[in-house]
Amino acid sequence: MDAHAEAVPPGNSAMMALKFRVLGVTFFAVQIPDVIQQMQRWIYAASGSHYICVSNVHSIIESQYERYVKATLNNSDLNVPDGMPVVWMGRLRGHELSRRVYGPELFEHFLRETQGKQYKHFFYGGSSATLDALMTSLKDSFPELQIAGKYSPPFRRLTPEEESNAVEMINAASPDVLWVGLGCPKQELWMREHRDVLNVPVMVGIGQAFNIYAGTLKQAPRWMRESGLEWLFRLCLEPRRLWMRYLVYNTLFLYYVLLEFFGLKSFE
Repeated sequence: MDAHAEAVPPGNSAMMALKFRVLGVTFFAVQIPDVIQQMQRWIYAASGSHYICVSNVHSIIESQYERYVKATLNNSDLNVPDGMPVVWMGRLRGHELSRRVYGPELFEHFLRETQGKQYKHFFYGGSSATLDALMTSLKDSFPELQIAGKYSPPFRRLTPEEESNAVEMINAASPDVLWVGLGCPKQELWMREHRDVLNVPVMVGIGQAFNIYAGTLKQAPRWMRESGLEWLFRLCLEPRRLWMRYLVYNTLFLYYVLLEFFGLKSFE
């Protein structure tokens, strides 16, 4: 038994079995503590590689137009509700979801709660400057954190040689958790495509968390995050880049949910 695997929380296996579907996408009805417990169980078991998708309205709409995206979300080991509209849909399905599984919060809570267990972490994604700033921030906040490595891939498709080198680098570092910050749906597709070649117990796609904790992206106030208004905060910060994601995708989401509710269209 590894030293860092001691005292793994038993967790709630019944909770992990609870699921609901939104426009054909399967979500687990879990909260952040449940996800942290499951991550530690996978690390403890050290058997296979698992990936976690932290999904919201953007993810769901992307999955309606790209079958591979929907298959990636539905074939994940854990797809969790990040985004209040998804939480509201879960509640309508009868699940007691008090809050969403917000990616940056999951990231921070896992690091804080487990930093004394000597888990090794690898960070994949973001620019070199962002990763350097992130490393500085994490070392200040979590002095016991074990950083196995980091890699900033080029903003293009990697060549086969680059892919092979990246896989070798990650496997040589032997991390317990691989944090992937490539944005949606790129990070989800990347995790699914690499699950069989990476010897990493847990991979988690956390999008903007790298930028938030590196200090390069402002975070919405807590009251906006908890009330489903984070999209408005981010739209005001980056209207040119995000107008389609939030104004068009959010409208499509509501439209599709109403079609499904009234039995006018199936998204399965």
